[in-house]
Amino acid sequence: MKTNPVRHLALAGCALLFSSLALAQAFPAKPITLVVPNPPGGFVDASARLLSEPLSRVMNQTVVVDNKGGGSGNVAYAQVARANPDGYTLLTSYSAYHVGNPALSSKLSWAQKDLMPVALITVATNVIATHPSVPANNLKEFIAYLKANPGKLSYASQGNGSLSHIGTEMFKLQTGTSMVHIPYRGSGPAIQDVLSGQVQIFITTPPSVMGHVQAGKLKGLAVAGKTRHPGLPAVPTTAEAGLSGFELEAWVGVFAPAGTPADVVNKLSASIKQALDLPEIKTRSAAAGIDLRYLPPAELEALVRRETEFWAKTIKTAGITAD
Repeated sequence: MKTNPVRHLALAGCALLFSSLALAQAFPAKPITLVVPNPPGGFVDASARLLSEPLSRVMNQTVVVDNKGGGSGNVAYAQVARANPDGYTLLTSYSAYHVGNPALSSKLSWAQKDLMPVALITVATNVIATHPSVPANNLKEFIAYLKANPGKLSYASQGNGSLSHIGTEMFKLQTGTSMVHIPYRGSGPAIQDVLSGQVQIFITTPPSVMGHVQAGKLKGLAVAGKTRHPGLPAVPTTAEAGLSGFELEAWVGVFAPAGTPADVVNKLSASIKQALDLPEIKTRSAAAGIDLRYLPPAELEALVRRETEFWAKTIKTAGITAD
C-alpha cells in the first residue's frame, strides 16, 4: 500500500499545531520564577514584586521572585539565558544591564539573542539625591561646589554598567565636574552608605530615595525627566533647575529564554498586561514612585534595538569600562 507524502505532511502539521495549542492551554502548570538581577530593594526588585502577586492571580499560578544579584546583573542574565525555554523561568531585566553590558564587555556569558522579549512593565525617571552634609540646597549650588572641589565627593551606583553609573558619568561630562565612583551590588546596599554619609551622591530611580527625601534624610536636588515626579512635587526637573538636556529614564521588562514557544510568550505577555491594568497595582505603583508602561514583545524588541545603539555611543563617549 502506497503512502501519500502530502497527507503525512498535513497530519504532521496538524499534530504540531494541536501540540502547540495544548501547551499554551496547559501553561502554566507549575510556579513561574521571576529572576531579578539585583539584591532586594530598588527599582528592579520593586517592579518584580509589584507584578508578581497580581500576575499570580491572573495566571492562577504562583509567581516567585528570585533575587540573583552579582556581576553587574550578569549572573542572573546568564542563568535565564541557559534556562529551559518553557516559560517558567523569566528575567526581570533592567535597561542598563540589558543594553549597557553588551557594550561594556565582549566576554559576557550571555547575549541579547539568548533572551526573548515578553513585555515592558515599568519605567522610572532618576532623582539627583545627596546626603544632607553636602553644602548645596539646589542643583546650581551643587554643580558649583563640585567644580570648586574636584574629586572630593563620591557617588554610589548599583554596579558597574548600571544606569546610575552611566548616568552619573554623563552628568560629570555635561557639567565638567569630578566625583569618585563607588559601585555596589544593587540599590539596597548603596542607599545604606548614602544615608550614613559614607558616600554623598546617588543618582537613581525614585523607589530607592523617594521616602528618604520625603523624610528629610536626603536632599532631592532635581528629577532628570521632562516633568516633576508626583511623589516629589517640590523637586524641580533638571531643566527647571538650570541643567537642560540631562534626562535619564530606566525601564524594566520581562524576558524569556530564546526558543520559548510563541504561544507561551504571547500568553505571558497578555497576562502581564491584564495584571498591570488592575486598579490596585496602579495605586501601589504610584505610591512606590514607579510608572507602569506595558509594551508587547515586538515593541519591546524595537525599544531594545534603539537603546542598545544609544547606550553604546554614550558608554564609548564617557569612556566607561566594566572595571
